[in-house]
Amino acid sequence: MQTEPGVADPAHGRRWRILSIGLLGFSSGLPLALSNPTLQAWFTTAGLSLKDIGFITLTGAAYTLKFLWAPLLDRFRLPWLGRRRGWIALMQLVCGATLVAMSFATPQHLAVVLVLLAVLVAFSSATQDIAYDAHRTDLLRPEERGWGIGFMQGGYRIAMVVSGALALILAQYAGWAFTYRLMGVLMLAMVAVTVLSPDAPNEVPVTRFVDAVVDPFLDFFHRYGWLALAWLALMVLYKISDAFALSLSTTFLLRVPHFTLAQLGTVNKVFGLLAGLAGALAGGWVVTKMRLFPALLALGICQALVNLGYMSLVYSGPNITLLAGVVGAENFFSGLGSTAFVVLLTALCNVRFSATQFALLSALAAIGRVFLGPLAAWVVPHVGWSHFFVIAALSALPGLLLIIALRGPIGRVERERPH
Repeated sequence: MQTEPGVADPAHGRRWRILSIGLLGFSSGLPLALSNPTLQAWFTTAGLSLKDIGFITLTGAAYTLKFLWAPLLDRFRLPWLGRRRGWIALMQLVCGATLVAMSFATPQHLAVVLVLLAVLVAFSSATQDIAYDAHRTDLLRPEERGWGIGFMQGGYRIAMVVSGALALILAQYAGWAFTYRLMGVLMLAMVAVTVLSPDAPNEVPVTRFVDAVVDPFLDFFHRYGWLALAWLALMVLYKISDAFALSLSTTFLLRVPHFTLAQLGTVNKVFGLLAGLAGALAGGWVVTKMRLFPALLALGICQALVNLGYMSLVYSGPNITLLAGVVGAENFFSGLGSTAFVVLLTALCNVRFSATQFALLSALAAIGRVFLGPLAAWVVPHVGWSHFFVIAALSALPGLLLIIALRGPIGRVERERPH
C-alpha cells in the first residue's frame, strides 16, 4: 500500500488521510451559514421584510454555478501546496478577509454592501469546495470513502454549528460585528490545516485548457450515456425536501414560536452538534455495512419525514424541549443522508476530472438550497406554515422514485472507481 511521504506505517497514513479530510470539512462548512442562515438572522433582527429576507438566499448562487469555473482548478496549479491544496489555502484567505470586512457594515445602513460581501464569501467558499471536493475524491480510496466522508460530514457540521448556533449566541451577547470578525479569524486559521494536510498521489493537472473545459463533460456522458441525465436530475431532487423545509427555518423559528437568538443557538449547539455528528459518523458506518441503494432510499424517506416535526412548533410557542427534539432528529437524519449521498457523488466522478465533475454534481445538489428561498417566501403567506412543511415533505417523492429507478446503476458505480 502506498503511504504518505514521511509516514512509515500504512495504517497511520490511512488514519491521517481520513482525519485530514474531516478537518478540512470544518473549513468547508464554516462560511455557508455566514452567507445565508446567520445573515438571514441578522437581517431578521434588523427588521427587514420576509420578502427581502427570502431573496438573501440568492447570495449563495455561486454554489450552484461553481462548475463554470471548476475547469480552471483542473487546469491550473498554483505555485504552492500542490494541485488542490494551493487553491484551498488561497480561498480560505479570501473568505476569512471578507468575513472580517462584513463586520464593519450593518443591514440598517449598508445592506447592499453586506449582501455583496456575502456574495464574495459564497464565491470564495464555493471555489474552496471545488478544490476540497476534488482533493477528497482524489485522496480517498474506495474502501475509505465511507469513514472519510463520515468524518468530512462531522467536520462540516461542527463548522455549521459554530457559524450558525454559536454565532447566534455570540450575536445576542457580543453583537454581530464581533461575531463576524471572530468567524473571519477562524477561517484564516484554517490555512494551517491546509498546509499540514497530505497531497493526493499523481496530482497532475490537465495539460490544455480546452481539455479541462470539455473533456470532463464528454467523459461523464460517455461513461453513463442516457443515464447521465438521470444522475443529474437525482442531484437536484434528492435533497430538495430538506432545502425547501429549511430555506426559511431561522425566520420561522424567530417569528412564529418566538424563540430568542440565544435559545436557537443553545439548542442547535447542543442537540444539533451531537445529533449531526452522530448522524454523520453513523452514515459512515451505514455505507460500509449496507449497500448504497437501500441506504439512499431509507435515509431519503427519513429526511423528508423528520421535517414534518417543524409543524408542531407552529402551535407550541417557544417550547425548548420540542425544539431540541425537532432539531436533533433533523440533524441526525440529515447527517446520515448526506454521507450516503456524497459517497454516491464521489463514486460518480473520474479522478482525472474530479474538480469539474464533482463541482457540477454538487452545484446541482445546491440548487434547492439556494433558489427555493424566494419560492418559500411566496408560498408561506398563501398556505401558512403548517401546509408549507407538508408541501416540503411531499417534494421528496420525485427524488425517491428516481432512486428506485436507478437501483441497478447505483450498485454498479458503488463498486467502480473510474480513472
